[in-house]
Amino acid sequence: MRKLLSIVTPCYNEEANIDELCLRINKVMEKLDYDYEHIFIDNCSTDGSVQKLRGIAAADKRVKLILNARNFGHIRSPYHALLQSRGDACVLIASDLQDPPEMIEEFVQKWEEGFKTVLAVKPESEESPIMFFARKTYYGFVSKISEVPLVKNATGAGLFDRVVLEVLRTLDDPYPYFRGLLCEIGFPIATVPFKQPRRQRGITKNNFYTLYDIAMLGITNHSKVPLRLMVMGGGILALLSLLMAFGFLVAKLIFWDSFQMGIAPMLISLFFFSSVQILFLGMLGEYIGSVHTQIRNMPLVVEAERVNFD
Repeated sequence: MRKLLSIVTPCYNEEANIDELCLRINKVMEKLDYDYEHIFIDNCSTDGSVQKLRGIAAADKRVKLILNARNFGHIRSPYHALLQSRGDACVLIASDLQDPPEMIEEFVQKWEEGFKTVLAVKPESEESPIMFFARKTYYGFVSKISEVPLVKNATGAGLFDRVVLEVLRTLDDPYPYFRGLLCEIGFPIATVPFKQPRRQRGITKNNFYTLYDIAMLGITNHSKVPLRLMVMGGGILALLSLLMAFGFLVAKLIFWDSFQMGIAPMLISLFFFSSVQILFLGMLGEYIGSVHTQIRNMPLVVEAERVNFD
């Protein structure tokens, strides 16, 4: 009996890419000796994506649809779909074709070698050089402060053995940093490097807020270093303030008539320490917000409909 490979594709307003994606995945799977199911999870698209997906699912029962009741974001929706897969392994790949479907063959090869987790990494990219540098810098920073080593330049695409998915199902995390969880689980991770192509059709769904959201999620979920730095930084600044105050006092006592402190140092000190306090409070707020999200224990998504799951 042939093994089953699940392929999960998150989708939001990708009408222009769906046909080519399905065609390229079919060509890849024809080369592999596996049965497969292709699970699309649509995050309440506003274009013609749902209608197109319904047509594809009607013609091919291997294509399954999960239609979300609303847009639950780019973090929760793909993770929910992964947990619904029933294959011996599951492949996660984006619908924008920037993670080429042809990588599935390399994912499977690494899996057959014995790796439980395989991740696509992009040491090169055709995206904006500024954005690529910012991402690379961020992943390097998070990897250094994280309690477990993270895979640098991972896109999120990859293959995950059923054993990995079973561990994820026990975590009950309502807002997961998926790439970090894979590293925390502890299975050796194989990587498949590729040069990420530029998006050909449609527009990216990421903006400053979504990128900031996932960046802070990676920090707050996997590192206590910022909290420790706030404690140590506060202590150092308090000591420096005490030394400066003592220095000014000594200078005033020795040069009582000639020493004039002026208003500029007072204003500079006031704005500096106020800015540091606001920064520390903001970082502390991010950790509190992360805790708040966890204790609410909301579902990852609410489904409006399923197609071809019976």
